[in-house]
Amino acid sequence: MTKILLIEDEEPIRRVLTRILTDQNTDFDIIEAEDGKIGFDLLSKGNFDLVLCDIKMPKMDGIEVLKKSKEAGLFLPFIMLTGHGNVDTAVDAMKYGAYDFISKPPDLNRLLNSISHALENKSLRKENKILKRKVEQKYKIIGKSKAIGCNPNDR
Repeated sequence: MTKILLIEDEEPIRRVLTRILTDQNTDFDIIEAEDGKIGFDLLSKGNFDLVLCDIKMPKMDGIEVLKKSKEAGLFLPFIMLTGHGNVDTAVDAMKYGAYDFISKPPDLNRLLNSISHALENKSLRKENKILKRKVEQKYKIIGKSKAIGCNPNDR
């Protein structure tokens, strides 16, 4: 299952997005949060693959959730949603590491494509890290000598 956290303060929008996403892909497990604080708490405890996050919310706005997530070392794709989009907000979201910025009401095809690409990108990054570790282990230098640039007396 692909776990998606939907952080949105408007219940009708949460309901519609959850239904659309689960109808489009039965592999999606959508967890809902009605404000940024609850969303960040869930993020801190859960293992999510993607976050769909509104920007304007009570208690903690979406940009704060994004920033705090990055500071906490939670590097997962954030797709920011807003009904009050402007260029400055979009630039801020992208500067703090958002994967995409989509105006509400979202164009369904654009949202689904963005989700698909973000999940694929996350998967490729994970695979890349695994492969790098394997290569590092295979060619790891064991020992110390002058010939490889180490002082044998530094043990």
